Amino acid sequence: MRKGFTRKPQPDAPATSVKNYITPGGLQRLKDEHRFLLTRERPAVTEVVAWAASNGDRSENADYQYGKRRLRQIDGRIRFLTKRIEAAEVVDPEAPRAGPAAASAFFGATVRYANAAGAERVVSIVGTDEIDLNRNHISWVSPLGRALMKSAAGDSVVLQLPGGTENLTVLEVRYERIAVEPFREPPGAQASAKGLPRRR
Repeated sequence: MRKGFTRKPQPDAPATSVKNYITPGGLQRLKDEHRFLLTRERPAVTEVVAWAASNGDRSENADYQYGKRRLRQIDGRIRFLTKRIEAAEVVDPEAPRAGPAAASAFFGATVRYANAAGAERVVSIVGTDEIDLNRNHISWVSPLGRALMKSAAGDSVVLQLPGGTENLTVLEVRYERIAVEPFREPPGAQASAKGLPRRR
């Protein structure tokens, strides 16, 4: 087939083979950011671009050039968030589980484990949009997440690392609320700067 008839995958298209599992808190954060960009940040940047365009020559107008670039970034992020929200499959870690599922590590589990040296660590298995290493939130598709998946207290698992393997012992698996950092308006956002006098 000629190259002209082949279709390249779009860079912002989500992978169809991997489901977008997410906790309720993680989905809320995506929705909050989406709403902020759509209803506050984009209108504020659009207003700045319109003001800059009214100042004349756009080719040497830094406010206009920056504003247009920022609008493209916002639109790209809105498209990305829209797809992630539409593909989201919410899994509540606090939902009751029965049988082996209650004692085994799956999405939403909080797992306490020890390495070969006996050092203990606790991690929560979350979605790819919720990774927060400061809170020990790891992705279910990360090497550690994959190693812990389906394990139960007392199991030994092998963590595959680029430099070799590490043996881990699972000490405890529990399901509880996973506190996700809520969306916060980024510093320097145009929406928060609205009302500041503009440079003339």
